[in-house]
Amino acid sequence: MTHSHGNLLGEPPATLLPPSPEAERELAEGVAAAEVAAHHPTYSAAWAALAEEAVEGGRVIEAYAYARTGYHRGLDALRRNGWKGFGPVPWSHEPNRGFLRCVTVLARAAEAIGETAEQERCTQLLRDCDPSLGA
Repeated sequence: MTHSHGNLLGEPPATLLPPSPEAERELAEGVAAAEVAAHHPTYSAAWAALAEEAVEGGRVIEAYAYARTGYHRGLDALRRNGWKGFGPVPWSHEPNRGFLRCVTVLARAAEAIGETAEQERCTQLLRDCDPSLGA
């Protein structure tokens, strides 16, 4: 007899954001991330791309602002899809990656400006969302 055991701690099921086909297509076709964010302001992956470009260019404050915007848009989307502020948000699900990328850049930018509490909070959130990220 095979038994199916759920999480004994009662962890909620993984939250899987829905795809955003039009925004994804625009980014894939090389439309500038700023233009994609303007057309699709709730699409965290566009904000993540802007944040990553800024942090790689040494523009930490811009990166922080873009990442925070994408983070908040991602939180809104997660909540609309049943997330209660905790539980898995797996990286393996492509539509979740924009939010997780924003949290990653927000942690890096917070660390760069000495905002230790924010950096630690973001790092813990990444661990909580998907332990495989090794944040």
